[in-house]
Amino acid sequence: MERKLVPIRRDVEARLVPTGTPIKIPRGVFVTLTQALGGTYSVVYNGQMSRIEGQDADALGFEPEVLRHEPPKDGKISDDQVWESLRSIHDPEIPVNIVDLGLIYGVKIANEQVQVTMTLTSPGCGMGPVLVRDVEERVGMVPFVSAVEVSVVFDPPWSRDRMTEEAQLELGIF
Repeated sequence: MERKLVPIRRDVEARLVPTGTPIKIPRGVFVTLTQALGGTYSVVYNGQMSRIEGQDADALGFEPEVLRHEPPKDGKISDDQVWESLRSIHDPEIPVNIVDLGLIYGVKIANEQVQVTMTLTSPGCGMGPVLVRDVEERVGMVPFVSAVEVSVVFDPPWSRDRMTEEAQLELGIF
């Protein structure tokens, strides 16, 4: 995506990247849009990268992206829909979804519950709680899911070797 200057149309809450600290971006200022993926937006405001949530897309002049899944006819959680939901979550600094980035270590579906084991690119990542919340919310939107449990682990540690070839090509590191 090419960076572009965008006016903020109303006061909007955002989170600083990579700390996750909440901030408010006031109406009328211009931000530099650096990434619009998975329904979230990465912007630069006052020299700092911030993430604006999808439900606040109107503050940037966009329509919110809504992830929708058709309920499977068998009445069971669809493994494909769970993985599609996970692929809709993007790291705010890197234009790659968390699955292709290699952050998802495993998914278990039992009854109406989904357990996701994941990691972060670094143990001190301030956006970790935000990404965990994204996983809980997006997987929770899959039909027939009643609960989502996310475990963040650091063993084995993440490395770029965990990325898909496509992600490495996208980032120019293959």
